[in-house]
This record gives sequence, structure tokens and C-alpha cells, in this order.
Amino acid sequence: MATIKRFEDLEIWQEARKLAKEIHQITVNTPLKSDFRFQQQIKASSGSIMDNIAEGFERDGNAEFKQYLAIAKGSSGETRSQLYRLLDYGYISEKQFFELKIQYESLSGKIHSFITYLNKQEFKGNKFR
Repeated sequence: MATIKRFEDLEIWQEARKLAKEIHQITVNTPLKSDFRFQQQIKASSGSIMDNIAEGFERDGNAEFKQYLAIAKGSSGETRSQLYRLLDYGYISEKQFFELKIQYESLSGKIHSFITYLNKQEFKGNKFR
């Protein structure tokens, strides 16, 4: 694996950013724009994924990074659960629901794989040098 210098280089962060943008588009282009509490909740959980990946990376320690990745994975699950409400409340179509659900499941799997990779590394992080 190539050395990653910035969190922006991480594929999981890039995917989380793309998905957060898709959620934002739903909040402004559907009747969800009038459901303020739900709108804020799903925007917060989807944004939390990319933010926790970034924050964990910037802490320069593998143990903390893994902890923040676990939080990001949890936020991915939270957002995936909220997709069901988007569907049930009629804010998105079944097709859009399934596409987003698959993308969030994939992202969760990639975050899990990255945690597994970090668990196998002896490197503890830059702050321990």
C-alpha cells in the first residue's frame, strides 16, 4: 500500500465525501427540505463519516485512527438506517434507496477492511516516533 500523506488521499474519505454530497442533494431537492429535524440528522450522520476519518487520520496514532474509523463505520450504519426512513416517508424512490444502500454497505466494508489492515501493522503512528 502506498504511503498516504493526507486524509484526502484515502479512498474511504473520498467515497464518504461523495455520499455526503448525495445526501445533501436529497435534502435540498426533495420534500425532505421541509422536514428540518430529519434533514439535519441525516446530513450530520453522513458528514460524520468523512469527518471522523479525517480527524482520526490527523491524530497521528494508529490506535486513535482505528477508534475514529470505528465511529465512522457506525455513522455509515446510522445513515444506512436513515435511508429506510427516506424510502418509507416517500422522500426517495426504491431505485435511489437501493443504490445508496449498496454504496453505504460498500463503504462500511471498506472501512472495516482498513481497520483490519491497520490492526496488522506494527507501525503505531507518527506521534510515537
